[in-house]
Amino acid sequence: MKLLKTEESKGYFYVSDEEYLPMDKLSKSALLKLVDLTLEIDIEMDEYDENKIKHQAHQVIYKSVFNKLKSLDDRKQEFIDESERMFLAEHEKYQADLQGE
Repeated sequence: MKLLKTEESKGYFYVSDEEYLPMDKLSKSALLKLVDLTLEIDIEMDEYDENKIKHQAHQVIYKSVFNKLKSLDDRKQEFIDESERMFLAEHEKYQADLQGE
């Protein structure tokens, strides 16, 4: 699934099936959705290229979001493993508390 793309000298982000909005419309909830998707599925993104994005606000936002999502995607398994370890530790503590009652 393509989360970020460049077209017509602007940057766009994924909203829903084949619906994309311009980068300057990115909200906190839309950004969280992109993060969730990055962690859940294999993603695609158009590489950041300032020559392809002429709109300055789109350049700044696209570059930042692209770099963050790329970093998250590169470290996805590490992030998932750490989350599972944290959950396991809390689960074991909870189980011990239940057995001690």
